[in-house]
Amino acid sequence: MKIAYYPGCVAQESGRELDMATRWVCRELGIELVEFPTFSCCGSGFVDEANQILNVALNARNLAIAERAGLDLLTICSTCQGMLTLANVKMTEPAMRARIDPVLAKLQIAYGGKVRVKHLLEVLVNDIGIEAIRAKVRRPLAGMNVGAFYGCHLLRPTLELGSESAEEPHSFEELLTAIGATPVMYRGRVMCCGFPILFVKPETANRISGRQIADARDHGAHAMATPCPLCHISLDSFQNKASAAVGQKLNMPVFHLPQLVGLALGASPEELGLPRHLVPVEPALARIGTTP
Repeated sequence: MKIAYYPGCVAQESGRELDMATRWVCRELGIELVEFPTFSCCGSGFVDEANQILNVALNARNLAIAERAGLDLLTICSTCQGMLTLANVKMTEPAMRARIDPVLAKLQIAYGGKVRVKHLLEVLVNDIGIEAIRAKVRRPLAGMNVGAFYGCHLLRPTLELGSESAEEPHSFEELLTAIGATPVMYRGRVMCCGFPILFVKPETANRISGRQIADARDHGAHAMATPCPLCHISLDSFQNKASAAVGQKLNMPVFHLPQLVGLALGASPEELGLPRHLVPVEPALARIGTTP
């Protein structure tokens, strides 16, 4: 399988462990990642609020670059998935296309609407397949209860994204089961992590993430896993502040999606960048007999 790789901003800087884990898993599963250094930021939802036309133009350009190479596009961030997919939808509207096409023409590029944006979760579950992944498991995650945390932009708006149910999704849990972990069902798994307001109303944002972590823990989770680096920032990097906001110690290890898959397929914690996490992952690793 060959696909254009759109890592997003965080995975190239503060969340480099996500990129490390993605590359390891894709090599193991025969997914060829084609890189395009000229890709730009998706706008992260913030540009869209200020200037929708600019946001659609930014993402239409990214899509056009992939289309010119004849490739679909792989994302590893729920927010990037949302912004790129929504731009794809907007470009089907004649009025929007009339605004964007001249902008792209100035860059000597055009977008014909042929690119499909796929998150890594979708590629693993639908393109590679649950049974194919199960067959490659070398280190089953038996004994680890994991609370999946989907992130808003992977599920909503459901109609435009063409995603599974925003209230009762199941793909992440199916994947967790395939790699030997026990999925934990809890309400917070489809709720917001608080990141969109983290730098505007930090106390509220940290209280939101703290409640989701506590919800997963109270339902028996030993760890959480997310397909979004922005959610990972809220749940892992700011977990000390989230603990203070909810008035309780949380101590919840938080994995990126490909890190758990990589562990099950035999990667070392170092190859997956696990030592980079702020909340120690050792308690969760000990449950599967692994140490950094």
